[in-house]
Amino acid sequence: MRSPHHIKVAAFCALGIALGGGARAAEVTEASVRAALPRLDEIVADVLDRTAVPGIAVGVVYGDKVLYAKGFGVRRAGAPETVDADTIFQIASVSKPLASTVVAAVIGDGAINWDSHITDLDPNFRMYDPWVSSQVTLRDAFSHRTGMPAQAGDLLEDLGFDRDMILHQFRYLRPDSSFRSHYAYTNFMLTEAGVATARSAGTDWEDLIVRRLFEPLGMTRSSPREADFYAADNRAAIHFIEDGVATTRFERKPDAQSPAGGVSSTVNDMNKWLMLQLNEGAFEGRQVIDADALAATHLPQVVTGTGRDGRGTFYGLGWIVGYGDDGLVRLSHSGAFFTGARTEATLLPDEKLGIVVLANAFPTGAPEAITNAFLDTLLLGAPHHDYLPIFEQIFAGMLARPEYPAPADPAPAMPAATYTGLYANDYYGDAEVTQDESGTLVLMLGPGKRPFPLRHLDRDSFLFDFLGLGDEGEHTALASFASADGTTAEALTIDFLNATGQGTFTRAAAN
Repeated sequence: MRSPHHIKVAAFCALGIALGGGARAAEVTEASVRAALPRLDEIVADVLDRTAVPGIAVGVVYGDKVLYAKGFGVRRAGAPETVDADTIFQIASVSKPLASTVVAAVIGDGAINWDSHITDLDPNFRMYDPWVSSQVTLRDAFSHRTGMPAQAGDLLEDLGFDRDMILHQFRYLRPDSSFRSHYAYTNFMLTEAGVATARSAGTDWEDLIVRRLFEPLGMTRSSPREADFYAADNRAAIHFIEDGVATTRFERKPDAQSPAGGVSSTVNDMNKWLMLQLNEGAFEGRQVIDADALAATHLPQVVTGTGRDGRGTFYGLGWIVGYGDDGLVRLSHSGAFFTGARTEATLLPDEKLGIVVLANAFPTGAPEAITNAFLDTLLLGAPHHDYLPIFEQIFAGMLARPEYPAPADPAPAMPAATYTGLYANDYYGDAEVTQDESGTLVLMLGPGKRPFPLRHLDRDSFLFDFLGLGDEGEHTALASFASADGTTAEALTIDFLNATGQGTFTRAAAN
């Protein structure tokens, strides 16, 4: 059961567009934005005071001008080093609109387009259905309408599979809807589209984004590689908030999904990218990205649902696209690492306004609360809601996990030999159950055969503490064995791997 991640998908559709105020009371000008900026200082200070978030950085641009770039709080809880406009944050899924910007740059060269088939660019890629494999396009992947289950591939990352292995395994993952029928947020299909685009350009993704985006814009403190983030001096550690206390429990290493969530950056650098977006691909008088290819990323491609105001919500190409009752188009994207990061970027393209908020903690709705309060202040004169508790509740709800109460009268387990052995699964790979020197059953998962000691719950059911290598974090999981004859378990089902019905491992035949 992966309900937190499915909640995350729904929340991403609505954040930044569904809670805006009513009809506009003011036109947006450079002067009006500058006049509202002192209030932004107060909004951020209030959020830091009311949450456990250690540090936040905010940038605001108008047209081709940076009007605001500030840091607040500290890079690491309990340490004195403060956040500034050059502090590097992991930006999580705000990487997606950066990725679509890079693909637009390659499309502008003329050799490919948004409707290029992925397998034409990357002939080794396969999906479960051969026809879908032959038809899926860059547009499909960047708008999350491939028919893949939501979050496809994420759990492979948590098990320790690298990018190439994850993308290879997609040929074994059954779809959960028909092709192009609806939206399902999928990090690794977007990653494959980025990889395929880079291959069409004769390079890899990491080189492509540096060469086509970071270098032309002078984004010198931005990187698609986790090693660069961890080597940086002025960087914000990620924090997990529990019982009102932020701690550095995890290190998120997102190289496997770099196009979808692996970029690290600063508000000074992100402001440059916001200006590129607001100026139709131009930056400092140079046309860096083809205007038409970039404009396509801003258009709705698939309906994602409805927002709190009842209006439809849409996804473009790496962007959430919203149309509010204030008459404004809003382009936005939220980012979250469940292990400790929160980010958001929002554009009002017709108003030539952009804002980015980076925070070093999870769960929190701080970025959305800051963005919405500031935009209301600018457009209406004051915030339309107290946004912080609204968004705090949304993100806190994403941490819900199943509970496994001990039965009042548990049945004893069968002898250890009933369960030990090798179990196979096309998608997740092999699982092996062994017995250690103390007699404890140990489940080994992933390509590295990471060990997870099992503790008995009831008859053929066992619990174990799982620590993901991606964004799954740490939680208790259920492993259930099935034995028809009562002497040998023929199958093993792991609950959190079974959201789409593919979490059962079958005992492999003895050699």
